[in-house]
Amino acid sequence: MKKKIVRASVLVLAATMSLSSCVVSKKKYDDLMARKNALEVDKASLEEQKSTLEEEKASLENQKAQLEQERADLEKQKAEYQASLQQALKEGKTLGENLNMSKSQIDKLSADLKAREQKLAELQRILDEKEKAVKNLRARVSNALLGFNDKDLTVQVRNGKVYISLAEQLLFNSGSTKVDPKGVEALKKLAQVLKEQQDVNVVVEGHTDDVPIARGTVGMQDNWDLSVLRATEITRILTQSGVAPERVTPSGRSLYVPLEDAKTKEARQKNRRTEIILTPKLDELFQILESA
Repeated sequence: MKKKIVRASVLVLAATMSLSSCVVSKKKYDDLMARKNALEVDKASLEEQKSTLEEEKASLENQKAQLEQERADLEKQKAEYQASLQQALKEGKTLGENLNMSKSQIDKLSADLKAREQKLAELQRILDEKEKAVKNLRARVSNALLGFNDKDLTVQVRNGKVYISLAEQLLFNSGSTKVDPKGVEALKKLAQVLKEQQDVNVVVEGHTDDVPIARGTVGMQDNWDLSVLRATEITRILTQSGVAPERVTPSGRSLYVPLEDAKTKEARQKNRRTEIILTPKLDELFQILESA
């Protein structure tokens, strides 16, 4: 009888050790998968930032190339008139009227060329200042929101604007338009930065996934309503925290601007977000472009 009891105890102990080993292995596996998913998200974010910066650089280089081409054309016309004048002198043409006309044309071309060079320099100065202002704004926003999880909140520069992307889990419960306390805290910190940046306009964009809202949801017919009402609620918190209402525009994009097209749970979670887009005012730049 004792032998049977001892044998049963050994079997129970072996089974317990085997189960413990499986649990440890499962936990390690889950940790590794979590790290893998985080690295993939970081990689996608960096690739998107790289693409955006390359597009901005190409756009600026294109504008600069156009102005350089115009300047080269004027230089060419000026050289042609000068050559024509020199040829006329060599051939003994001394008609004062023709010479005066050529000189007048050369002077006009020189003045036009100088004016375009000044506008090019001014345009470059403003573009540099704008880029510096956007980078400074991004740094200030990032510092203000430093304590929040990267999965809940990201700050990026795209197309000369600062994009603050707030995940749904930071702001709202599923299908709700009421901002959670932690989300209110983040929005109030952002409002403090925006109060000091008077030359920045703010657009609040609500985004949903492609899953229709529950039937019978009070006050909402579809995801358009959900995205707009969420953007409006965030706008209300920002303005109540001191941001001038005339600077803030709420808008809803529903499900039509997804970050990922996949129908997976992870993709849909990324797509459920609110983006706060900060755009420096460019009145001075627009005035130069209109007068060019």
